Amino acid sequence: MIFFGAKYQFYLGEEASQTFEMIPYLIFVTIFPILIGMLLRLPKLIIEVKDKKRWTFDWLKLVAIGIPALYIALLPVMPFTLAGTRLLFAKEVMLTDNTTLITTAGIVFGYVLLDILKK
Repeated sequence: MIFFGAKYQFYLGEEASQTFEMIPYLIFVTIFPILIGMLLRLPKLIIEVKDKKRWTFDWLKLVAIGIPALYIALLPVMPFTLAGTRLLFAKEVMLTDNTTLITTAGIVFGYVLLDILKK
């Protein structure tokens, strides 16, 4: 699946360079790492669902790890919003084109998204 994602990302990048239509490429770059992070956490979540315990929500992990990771993961899409260029560190991350940071933040957010549900 990851190989398919890299291949499709390359295709979208080539298409964007020819047509100057960046939105599909940026949406894929944003959403795909989040899905990968969720898939990494899914087996443990399935095991936890089989247990018959009461569910809780870890607010601290969401606020301390999830929201900053989501903020960094959404930075490629921010220039296309009204307040996107006025956000904290948005210009710096967008100008450096640091895809490793954005991909890692997306994977972390996807993992944390399923990890904040606890039994």
